[in-house]
Amino acid sequence: MPASRAARPRTAIPQLTWDQVRPAPVVLITGTESLLADRAAARLRDVLRGEDPSLEVSDIDAAGYGPGELLTRASPSLFGEPRLIRVEGVERASDALIEDALAYLASPAGDVVLLLRHAGGQRGKKLLDAIRSGTGGGIEIPCAPVTRDADRVDFVVAEFRAAGRRISGGGIRALTSAFTDDLAELAAACRQLLSDTADEITEDTVDRYYGGRIETTAFAVADAAILGRAGEALALLRHALASGADPVPMVAAFAMKIRTMAKVSDARGSAGDLARRFGLAPWQVERARRELTGWTDSGLGSALQALADADAQIKGAGRDPVYALERAVQTIARRGQPA
Repeated sequence: MPASRAARPRTAIPQLTWDQVRPAPVVLITGTESLLADRAAARLRDVLRGEDPSLEVSDIDAAGYGPGELLTRASPSLFGEPRLIRVEGVERASDALIEDALAYLASPAGDVVLLLRHAGGQRGKKLLDAIRSGTGGGIEIPCAPVTRDADRVDFVVAEFRAAGRRISGGGIRALTSAFTDDLAELAAACRQLLSDTADEITEDTVDRYYGGRIETTAFAVADAAILGRAGEALALLRHALASGADPVPMVAAFAMKIRTMAKVSDARGSAGDLARRFGLAPWQVERARRELTGWTDSGLGSALQALADADAQIKGAGRDPVYALERAVQTIARRGQPA
């Protein structure tokens, strides 16, 4: 999956996603998304161990590093076994580590992979710049926070592809909708589905496991309302609220769908082009286009205003948040038109 679509430093070395990591003289893992960084580091170790089970793995703490430690660990081995040297916390590196690592880049050892993890900040920038310039023959694995729907989709696709399993578009949507806030929870859900099921993962499969999550319920209500099925939407809403669903994230889920439709409404281009422009997955663009049938720009505006009003009512401006949410759902079911 893409680590981030935000602006990245200029670099002369390959920038790969966590699931594309491969051996290189220097592997630089950057960014604050620790789950992806851990995945990349573990995958690199497994690849190297698969190539040679005698792999020797050693760890260095960048903050407590002493002069000469890296060069000692990278010196030729008596038995010639390959080595993986992992350096954690390069953003807290001692001056000695930065100095030794810069010297090492000039002539990396042939049987060593040096893995450097840097979680961000200016400390160690000189070292990062040297690696990114191509010195040492390195690669970089950016692991920025996963905040966009498209990145969560890419993460799920990568998880199932790595396991050699299939998941349908509906299954991906249901899974990413159910776990919008915590990548670790999304990863755990993927592992559970892979462990507990043998067939292709579909929307129904995900619903059996995680259908009770607030986010999934919210999207079911929103889907019914957007398609004009007011009775079904209100029934789903009341069931969700009776089951303990919090109205605040439900409004957020509704708003996300309506905002996506508003973005796509007047946009021209292929689903892929618009997905890149708006930070969505292509299937989200295609779905939004289908859902726009019967909607007008003014109707979308009215729906967003109704949701903003409901959000304010729910957060303390009104006495009856349930009534406010029901009114918003009814407005959406009328496609934003007056009653």
